[in-house]
Amino acid sequence: MNFKDLFLGISKSGLILILFFLLACSPKPTFRIFEKPITWNAEREQLSLQYLKNRHGLDQKSAIISPQMVVVHWTAIDNIEVTFDVFNPPTLGGRADLTDASNLNVSSQFLIDRDGTIFRLLPETTFARHVIGLNYLAIGIENVGGADDPLTKAQLKANEMLIRYLNKKYPIDYVIGHHEYQKFQNTDLWKEADPDYRTVKTDPGDQFMEKLRKNLADLGLQPLPNQ
Repeated sequence: MNFKDLFLGISKSGLILILFFLLACSPKPTFRIFEKPITWNAEREQLSLQYLKNRHGLDQKSAIISPQMVVVHWTAIDNIEVTFDVFNPPTLGGRADLTDASNLNVSSQFLIDRDGTIFRLLPETTFARHVIGLNYLAIGIENVGGADDPLTKAQLKANEMLIRYLNKKYPIDYVIGHHEYQKFQNTDLWKEADPDYRTVKTDPGDQFMEKLRKNLADLGLQPLPNQ
């Protein structure tokens, strides 16, 4: 009996069983982080130490953090190359609302492209300026997209996998959207020297965070503080 005869001889129920087996055995997406480091030099380190001291009241010898939180962002830039070029310089220019507080450039530990590819820009425990009041304990995840380019299903899955990876390594209590950061102002975690230094954020939005937290429900993360 040749292959054609064998195929024709299989019943409909048999074909369904074969298809189910093939789908069940198909490989799952592989979790992988690609290294794409932004510039970390003496200038950036010194600016980071100054930020920790002046903004967070922490006098440290090295610009490291002890992660307890993940903050999810969107870039408001539609491609990864431009995003990288924005984060790469140690110093910040052109934004008076931020440079008045520090000339340290904004950045994040991770960056996720539209297709879900994960890039590590800085070591996980290296300080990055990405969220007022909470940088000293927060790992930042930037996602390429914005209000006009909603984050994708692939990015949602990548955020979930990355946070699960981080949760295995560090005592992560909170996963928040950037737009939710001010909910922590009246908690013991908040460290910002200037009571008037705030920026209004909308990223990545309630809908994305509701989906993400639902997917991470088994981790037993802490709920957001009530204001």
